[in-house]
Amino acid sequence: MNVDVKMVDLEKKHPGENEYLQAVREVLESIEDVYNANPQFEAAGIIDRIVEPDRILMFKIPWEDDQGKVHVNLGYRIQFNNAIGPYKGGLRFHPSVNLSILKFLGFEQIFKNSLTSLAMGGAKGGSDFNPKGKSNSEIMRFCQSFMLELWKMIGPSTDVPAGDIGVGAREIGFLYGMYRKLARENTGVLTGKGINWGGSLIRPEATGFGCVYFTKEMLAAKGESIKGKTVAISGFGNVAWGAAKKVTELGGKVVTLSGPDGYVYDPEGVSGEKIDYMLELRASNEDIVKPYSDEFESAKFVPGKHPWEVKCDIALPCATENELNEEDAGNLVKNGCICVCEGANMPCTPEAIEVLQENKILYAPGKAANAGGVATSGLEMSQNSMKLNWQREEVDKRLHDIMINIHAACVEHGTGEDGYVNFVKGANIAGFMKVANAMLDQGVI
Repeated sequence: MNVDVKMVDLEKKHPGENEYLQAVREVLESIEDVYNANPQFEAAGIIDRIVEPDRILMFKIPWEDDQGKVHVNLGYRIQFNNAIGPYKGGLRFHPSVNLSILKFLGFEQIFKNSLTSLAMGGAKGGSDFNPKGKSNSEIMRFCQSFMLELWKMIGPSTDVPAGDIGVGAREIGFLYGMYRKLARENTGVLTGKGINWGGSLIRPEATGFGCVYFTKEMLAAKGESIKGKTVAISGFGNVAWGAAKKVTELGGKVVTLSGPDGYVYDPEGVSGEKIDYMLELRASNEDIVKPYSDEFESAKFVPGKHPWEVKCDIALPCATENELNEEDAGNLVKNGCICVCEGANMPCTPEAIEVLQENKILYAPGKAANAGGVATSGLEMSQNSMKLNWQREEVDKRLHDIMINIHAACVEHGTGEDGYVNFVKGANIAGFMKVANAMLDQGVI
């Protein structure tokens, strides 16, 4: 396999799908050597098959607002690969949603799910619907219309969607209610459900918790710990909230949060009632972080910027893709940051990753570090199939163990001759090999 030749072919097929092409290139560059060392993969066309989704469902979603005006949004479900288990991946409701972003997320999900060692394939979906400023009734009507089209394509052993940006417990509830009515059964077809109707404890916190557990393992391998460290976090949703909780619990100090409007710097630390306030921010449906600085005098709001200019020991980007660029990475290095661990999907640009790795900064990609969310979704699926609920401590222990094992797999496949661990390469190889071998075993389908 020649990566550049493969990418030229893909770019001709999928022009303008920049996020998707970026994600594919990263994986192909990481696995090139191991792929070429296994000629059976090329003979079976594994790369040509794995980079294309099994199918893409695209549909219109008509819905009425509270004034009776009809709106039409686009809905998608991309079922990418199910070689190791049912399709699994979130639904994102955000104006930026398009095929390129969902294909990038679905492709990443294949390897992320593989790394968890749970039986889950890769998928993604969503809509360009914007929940911001909508009433509960409007969101309910939209979700019901969305599910009217999607329900025929999903099931507990077929495709199990979850939440993502713009899709929290409220949206999952509305989606599941309509699915239950249409399918006439109660199943584990969606994850992120309410705890009193099939959900799992710690699921809202799980992605953030998992990211911090991964950070803890990276630091421990270098004789370091989170205790006493200053931590910059971007975002203020569930991932950032879970990360802030766990960092504080482990003795670190979170000093930043961010939103589309800018970031807040709180030198006293985001802890206690301030972490609780993050939930109020998210529930407000306004998608801005400035109110935090209005609520707490210790915080300063910096409009229109990302928090990576703030001096910190650890950076946890927990917002969205390509939010941390080459200049940001340079600032982190200059300010003494020792570890960057992705809580979001692909938040660091390729140029930023190059800067971090050249300076031997501990850096973990989202497909490894933020796998805690989908891992706990997988644990929710297991609980649903057994018709029981595990205690919080049981779920947390299983999540912690999964993140420890993912870290170990990355170290195994990504350690260079100088001892530096390329976690990108390690995660991609470990995730790819399991899926590729499963595809090989099952024939050309």
